[in-house]
Amino acid sequence: MNQLDRPGDLMIEKETNSLIISDLENRRVMRWPLRNNSTGEIILKDIDCDGITMDKSGFLYVSDPKKHEVRRWKIGDKSGTVVAGGNGQGNDLNQLNYPTCVFIDDNDSLYVSDCLNNRVVKWVKDAKEGIVVAGGNDQGYSLSQLHCPQGVIVDQLGQIYVADWGNHRVMRWCEGAKEGTVIVGGNEQGEQPNQLNCPIGISFDVQGNLYVADFENNRIQKFEID
Repeated sequence: MNQLDRPGDLMIEKETNSLIISDLENRRVMRWPLRNNSTGEIILKDIDCDGITMDKSGFLYVSDPKKHEVRRWKIGDKSGTVVAGGNGQGNDLNQLNYPTCVFIDDNDSLYVSDCLNNRVVKWVKDAKEGIVVAGGNDQGYSLSQLHCPQGVIVDQLGQIYVADWGNHRVMRWCEGAKEGTVIVGGNEQGEQPNQLNCPIGISFDVQGNLYVADFENNRIQKFEID
């Protein structure tokens, strides 16, 4: 109970002043107090879990890359509700292929990095199908393509930011656009300040600065974004 094995994602639960952690290899989601944090508690178990996020009502969303689905959980429940995918592995609009990171907006629309489909898909609340909002044009390097997307964030203007893992860049997509814009990286794989090597996680601070978990470079980079 005081250990983790390859934690895949985390978030802060403000109400309990705790971390919610996707404990990937232990197949569980844990709550870990930020104070007296010697041990955690299991809140979901026997679940293949990668990306996690929480909506304003306190429901937890967990991506399951093996079942190719995202489920919504009320903490304490024994089973969740499929809210994205869940129709087997595939690239139809009601399917996912190895979903990783997830993001929920204020309208309870869920954004999923559909990693092996090389796209980000938006699932409106209670929708039976998703809407491709980034990528979805096979694996590639053009401005209309992604390569195994990971971290995803949507800002208050509805702009979608994606850690484009295999292309070593972070892109910004406006919903409905056919192409995205490279805002960080995109200068080939490398370790220079203007380069990335497999970016996996992204986050903004209150000043709008972008932080990138630059996975293979073993560093976190900070960027000022217009």
